[in-house]
Amino acid sequence: MKAMILAAGKGTRVRPITHTTPKPMIPILQKPVMEFLLELLREHGFTEIMVNVSHLAEEIENYFRDGQRFGVEIAYSFEGRIEDGELIGEAVGSAGGIKKIQNFQPFFDDTFVVLCGDALIDLDLTEAVRRHREKGAMASLITKRVPRDQVSSYGVVVTDADGRVRSFQEKPAVDEAASDMINTGIYIFEPEVLDFIPTGVPFDIGSDLFPRLVEAGAPFYALPMEFEWVDIGKVPDYWQAIRSVLDGQVRQVQIPGKQVRPGIYTGLNVAANWDKIKVQGPIYVGGMTKIEDGATIIGPAMIGPSCHICEGATIDNSIIFDYSRIGPGVRLVEKLVYGRYCVDRNGDHFDLQEAALDWLITDVRRQDLVAPSPQQKAMAELLGTDLAISGSAAG
Repeated sequence: MKAMILAAGKGTRVRPITHTTPKPMIPILQKPVMEFLLELLREHGFTEIMVNVSHLAEEIENYFRDGQRFGVEIAYSFEGRIEDGELIGEAVGSAGGIKKIQNFQPFFDDTFVVLCGDALIDLDLTEAVRRHREKGAMASLITKRVPRDQVSSYGVVVTDADGRVRSFQEKPAVDEAASDMINTGIYIFEPEVLDFIPTGVPFDIGSDLFPRLVEAGAPFYALPMEFEWVDIGKVPDYWQAIRSVLDGQVRQVQIPGKQVRPGIYTGLNVAANWDKIKVQGPIYVGGMTKIEDGATIIGPAMIGPSCHICEGATIDNSIIFDYSRIGPGVRLVEKLVYGRYCVDRNGDHFDLQEAALDWLITDVRRQDLVAPSPQQKAMAELLGTDLAISGSAAG
């Protein structure tokens, strides 16, 4: 069976992570989110998988390659061009990406599934396809019920009594929402749906294709299903995903490494004397990370591999990416550290290097660190070692 993973987006709402990491490669405890999707597809017999790529395409292609080590076959459709020796991404929209593949060489010749590359799901795809075929649908979208007070964060789907899609509301106000069923970005299509997608123009599934199907009266259905769905479309979503995994709320993600103490999981060769570190799980610490005596780690927290947490530093409900050095006395509460950026849980971030604070938080591999100047120390004291994001420093 055939499937497609949408992986061409720039991931602007997950910046600064997506400056160097495409959304499908964002790690959930060291494993890219797209890898979980491949496991799900393989489990349900979808072994021929197309992936459209654009932004940072080589990161995805170099990791997954032809898919054989994941038990599937993968091919890639690149959207963009090379100009003056530089690779330039130029996505053609989610529906446009499907059409581009089909125009190259007809691939979608039977019922196929389309998944967004930035969500953790444990959907029973076999049952979803069965319901799609039972309806005699040309197109189906999987919907999920959310609490009424959350509908304004999603695309709401309005159907008739038989489940046929009648209209959509994009992030409606709570009191204006006509339904509490939302679009999860999981689609099942018949090849005939490609007749509704034009060639050579950007075309989106949600905003372009679906209204066209409704207008044409095509057999287009919503399939409400109960399943786990963890979206990482925005920084707060990613934050919540990591917390949920560490709290044991995401069934398909096991905390890697070994449990050295209750709620404390580590990769290989972590240098830490847990008797001299104030720690409260759940936490995950990646391999070859050093945590000095006198540090404080309060979970849920993730510290990536090859990090260095100095004496007196506090990591509290925070996510630290690999190769980060957190200096003595630095206090991180509900922060995400990614390279030279410090991000709060709402996605506001500042550049540590530009703020002259890269002596407090930096890359452990740097050899050019020098003692901070009086001006740098004054800046740190002004901000506070908890690195609260001030209006002047926010990026």
